[in-house]
Amino acid sequence: MSPRLSIIAFGLCAAGLSLFLVLRGEAGSTLESASSEAQGPTQVTTMTLAPERVVLIDELPGRVAAYRRVEIRPQVGGIIKKRFAEGGTQVEAGDILFEIDPALLLADRETARAGVTRAEGALEHAQRGLKRAEKLVASKATSRKDYEDALNELTMAQANLAEARAVFHRRQLDLDFATIRSPIKGYVGRTLADEGALASTSSQTELAVVQELDRVYVDLRVPATKLDGLQRAARQGLGPVEILDAEGRPHPRPGKLVLSDVTVDTGTGNTTVRVEVENPGLRLLPGMYVRARLPRGLLPDALLVPEDAVVRNGAGEAQIVVVADDGRAERRDVVLGDAIGRRLVVTSGLKAGEAIVVRGQDRVQDGMSVKRVAATQAVSPATGKL
Repeated sequence: MSPRLSIIAFGLCAAGLSLFLVLRGEAGSTLESASSEAQGPTQVTTMTLAPERVVLIDELPGRVAAYRRVEIRPQVGGIIKKRFAEGGTQVEAGDILFEIDPALLLADRETARAGVTRAEGALEHAQRGLKRAEKLVASKATSRKDYEDALNELTMAQANLAEARAVFHRRQLDLDFATIRSPIKGYVGRTLADEGALASTSSQTELAVVQELDRVYVDLRVPATKLDGLQRAARQGLGPVEILDAEGRPHPRPGKLVLSDVTVDTGTGNTTVRVEVENPGLRLLPGMYVRARLPRGLLPDALLVPEDAVVRNGAGEAQIVVVADDGRAERRDVVLGDAIGRRLVVTSGLKAGEAIVVRGQDRVQDGMSVKRVAATQAVSPATGKL
């Protein structure tokens, strides 16, 4: 056989094989379509959309800070004679923490007391001198200048007595400062000055730290763009602030927003807000890392769909399969908003009362007839967390 005839024969065989495969495919499609029609419409699980009241919540990281923190520093210098508190113990306001050796302070006070006595004697002497000068001036037995000198001596004696009393009062205060008391109720820190150590008013190291921990603050860094929403939600009373520890366990007491900073970090665009929370059992300690859930807004009539109900088209856009009253399915483009647990807020594309497919939507095409089965899964309360 010539090469030309071989090429023609090969072409005819290839064409015949292609025709056979096409006819076989059409036959298979026909059989599959017939089988699908015999099985009936595709069964899907649906739910009917109903508007819900949703509180939007932001979850933010933060650090715990003491409600009040006082550094105990001496107001007079001296050797610490006795320490009355131990680290980690609770003290009341006015409880004695340290006592500085008062020997030198007692001596200074007695010196000041002697000064008061001396000034009182000088005042009495000046008063008697003024009385004599008044009598002599009245009888013209002395000059007017002697009377004025006596009056001036009285004024100086009065001033010296006032100064001496002020010095005595200061020395008494110094003696009182030798007994160092806690100004607040709280817990004493671990680091304490020891007995025999020198207490100095110029030292940069505190003798002890007392912190009030029965209630604490949680400081949070918040984008400045969200600050108005958080403050408005707090004024509207949308809900308390929930505190979670590092392991995600909720704190037993809710918090409340009490303060927001008036400056914004130019580098990050964040500002600081402060949450106050009661702290039974000292579960929250200063410096501890926590998370806080803060209400930041309200959606009175939100439409929510399960995450599993969302499908994506080729461009990655969100779609929801909607079933009409006649049982026909339609893929509809939607715009999604905040995440509410395992559900999503739909901001546009759907209306209340419409039926959406929540299971089996991957088998549904536009215009396909489907058999609806109502979803029975319970829906959790609508609270939003980002």
